[in-house]
Amino acid sequence: MDDDLFAPDAAEPPADDVEQARRIQQFWELARARAGMARAGAVVGVGWTETVPPPAWSFGDTPELADELLALVLGGVKTATAGAVWEYQAQDEPLPTKGDLAVILDGRGEPRALIRTTAVARVAFDDVSEEHAFLEGEGNRSLEEWRAAHEAYWRRTLPQVGHEFARGMEVVCERFELLYPRPPRMF
Repeated sequence: MDDDLFAPDAAEPPADDVEQARRIQQFWELARARAGMARAGAVVGVGWTETVPPPAWSFGDTPELADELLALVLGGVKTATAGAVWEYQAQDEPLPTKGDLAVILDGRGEPRALIRTTAVARVAFDDVSEEHAFLEGEGNRSLEEWRAAHEAYWRRTLPQVGHEFARGMEVVCERFELLYPRPPRMF
């Protein structure tokens, strides 16, 4: 018998990664039930989409920015985000699509929110709308401030994926709804 037949293909993941995966799985089980997503399983059975958590990620590129933007989401202020197409390509990630779910992490990597994508548009940086800037909920919510903040962000982060900021670069404008925890009532 070939001893290599049962050898693992990759090294064991670090204990921190395993623990984070466990916390994300626990959060997913709670969040999907609280968001009313577990009802169908009682009728038709539970499939892999109900048991495997969606992708988990945090906003921004620092723990502080992740916490700041998460607070806006949890407060019902931030209902949109934007990413450079180059970022998705560099990480070999598919662009978001309507209906996608995501677990949002805080700056320490803890799962804190479940969101669902409600709309996606690809536009040039210069064509991002005032409405989208407002829905991102940051600063004074103006397009001018959105452009300044996002240009600074992408000038800082895009070189890490082999690109430089350009006013005509493609941006993925994503809208989402907070499923769990439920957003506060605004009126």
